[in-house]
Amino acid sequence: MLAHDDTIAAIATPPGVGGIGIVRVSGPDAEKLCRTLFRSPTVSAPLKSHHLYHGDIISPETGSVIDEVLITLMREPHSYTGEDVLEIHCHGGRLIVQAVLNEVIRAGARPAERGEFTRRAYLNGRMDLTQAESVMDLITARTNRGRALALSGVKGDLSKKLSFLRTTLIELLSSLESEIDFDSEDISHRYDAVTSDNIGDIINRIDHLLATYREGRLVRDGLTVVITGRPNVGKSSLLNTLLGERRAIVTSIAGTTRDFIEEDISIEGIPVTLTDTAGIRKSSEPIEKEGIAFVWEKILAADIVIILIDGSVTLTEDDLEIIDRNRSKQILLVVNKSDLPHQIDRCRLKKLVPGVEPLWISAKYGDGIPELKKRIVATATGSGDNTESDVTLTNLRHKSALEKTAASLKEAQASLASGNSPELAAFALKEALNHLADIVGETTAGDVLNTIFARFCVGK
Repeated sequence: MLAHDDTIAAIATPPGVGGIGIVRVSGPDAEKLCRTLFRSPTVSAPLKSHHLYHGDIISPETGSVIDEVLITLMREPHSYTGEDVLEIHCHGGRLIVQAVLNEVIRAGARPAERGEFTRRAYLNGRMDLTQAESVMDLITARTNRGRALALSGVKGDLSKKLSFLRTTLIELLSSLESEIDFDSEDISHRYDAVTSDNIGDIINRIDHLLATYREGRLVRDGLTVVITGRPNVGKSSLLNTLLGERRAIVTSIAGTTRDFIEEDISIEGIPVTLTDTAGIRKSSEPIEKEGIAFVWEKILAADIVIILIDGSVTLTEDDLEIIDRNRSKQILLVVNKSDLPHQIDRCRLKKLVPGVEPLWISAKYGDGIPELKKRIVATATGSGDNTESDVTLTNLRHKSALEKTAASLKEAQASLASGNSPELAAFALKEALNHLADIVGETTAGDVLNTIFARFCVGK
């Protein structure tokens, strides 16, 4: 265990008014601070670990009561940080929680930095770096699927898979190094018979894991979808239908939407930010022109652009210009008002965007909306089906390290296949092991750790 000689404290609950506010303390003086600040007429014996006690937090300077509280002391190593941890559960008013924290700091603790509790848990061996990162993912998860993936990481599912790969690699490296002093022809024969196949198996396992990243990233980070089109084609109606509630104003007057409207939904466990935008058309009106300029800015930053067309009238020059200016984006060509007589040539429509099948919908009645949601996910993930895997990659840092691991393994494989000195292959295997160790934090540089834990809130 890595010992820390100072004690940290922070508010662990969100700011604002609530039923309960929690002040968290971690470090060697946690129990001493508890004795200094906590008073209870019913508690006289030494505090038991992981028990709740009722009493008051007092100011040692004045003896006045700050708040009526419940406290729990969790002694090392069986705590979140691996150190002695004190939690003070007080009433959830902003003023009350801050007053309790102030007394804790006056009594000898220092204010915790961002993510410092979790960082101490990592440094004290309570979790590896992938688990620590998953804690933040769990807190910030936007869908139930994202929560499930993050919880899997906290529970160590990825860590276990990486540990298996690392153990296998260590065995291969040991086997290879044990042969280095033997005749080179024997080494080559032994490699072709055993080691090459085993390295190939590890590469395949890594490739399977890497294949989950595209979808995992979407579940973790989400997707931005912009709905665009000329005025009065039904963009606001489509937004309302996708949301399942009336969020945007819908009228027959062209140009009703001047500013963009953003709302979040979940589609198949992927958090999607939908943006309804002003209708695009040639205009000399200053406010409308400014709104249209905003549309193009939003489109540039979008992952997917839904180009909405009114199927009850013929294509216009505005429709064609919008399609042309978005050809470099991932687009969905959606034809609205399928409940009305069709006035668009379907064959011409298909030729406008090769490879993109137009989807006919009715934003008013909901026809085609389930299929539209499926196409959003399929376009984002590159397939129509969710990736089936017991572990899913969601973190770019993990992906990058695994790609480096696979590259080193391929170097080792190619080196031995070419009959090169086994020392070269052994070096490549050691590099692969270092890349795996970097994922779980065994060889991670301090500046990388600082960046990771800076994402956390104070108090976690």
